[in-house]
Amino acid sequence: MSRNLPTLRSAAVAAGTLAVIAVTASSSAPQAEDAAKDAGAHRTLYVQYAPAAGKAPAPSADKAVTTALKGLPKPAGAYDLAVADLDSGATATYASGRGSFDTASIVKVDILAALLLQAQDDGTELTAGQEKLAAKMIRSSDNDATDALWSDIGGGSGLADANRRLGLTQTEAGDGGTWGLTQTTASDQLALLEAVYGDGGSPLSGDSRRYVEKLMASVVDDQRWGVSAAADDAGEAALKNGWLPRSATGLWDINSIGRVEHRGHTLLVAVLSDGHASHKAGIDAVETYTTTAANALRD
Repeated sequence: MSRNLPTLRSAAVAAGTLAVIAVTASSSAPQAEDAAKDAGAHRTLYVQYAPAAGKAPAPSADKAVTTALKGLPKPAGAYDLAVADLDSGATATYASGRGSFDTASIVKVDILAALLLQAQDDGTELTAGQEKLAAKMIRSSDNDATDALWSDIGGGSGLADANRRLGLTQTEAGDGGTWGLTQTTASDQLALLEAVYGDGGSPLSGDSRRYVEKLMASVVDDQRWGVSAAADDAGEAALKNGWLPRSATGLWDINSIGRVEHRGHTLLVAVLSDGHASHKAGIDAVETYTTTAANALRD
């Protein structure tokens, strides 16, 4: 048994500081059993670790992102954020307590996903007319095109049916034709992005996912803001933004969702916000939230 201890001691030191090693004939501690198996031992090994001197344990992704965002100046309104690192598997959410937010035009990705799911169910492809409308809806955020496709999917009921399959549990479609007043959360928007960009388990077919990716990667230049601020190359970001001035207050809702390459990792980011004094102020705020969260997650 002793011949295995130096290897385990070295591994322990690499991870922190090895405080105690003791060997016993029996134990129910699963971590000890796993360590013994890894070492080729025939008896259970108990290993107790203590953090390395002067080196604090790394915070969880949630804690790191929340701490970084709380360190920013107090926001004008409220915002929620969700981020996932597709390479490391780390995810984090920041919730202001605001609850759900109006989607504005980010719902257009959800509408496109619903349209594609319905076509898959029917064993058909989008018509040439629908493809033209979809391109206008995502690339230039055309509202007339969105009205037409909203009707094609069956409005709010069609969106709700798709969202049950996509895993969006906190999204409620806007009444009638008010697709821009659909209520959602950052966590649900991250789930939508994962259905498009994740590794598997999506109800969207590979062809459908690639179609959404292609359109989100080719939005017009003057709408390439928001989550793209965290991209190593902003031109390579795939995104959809939403913006909505509120007639009652004159304040702005500003939202941004998408995929970016950040410091060598692929991140999915969703930011929902309201209460901004202007369109530009909202964009600046969302970009600050995005870059702060992305750096905290990677650090």
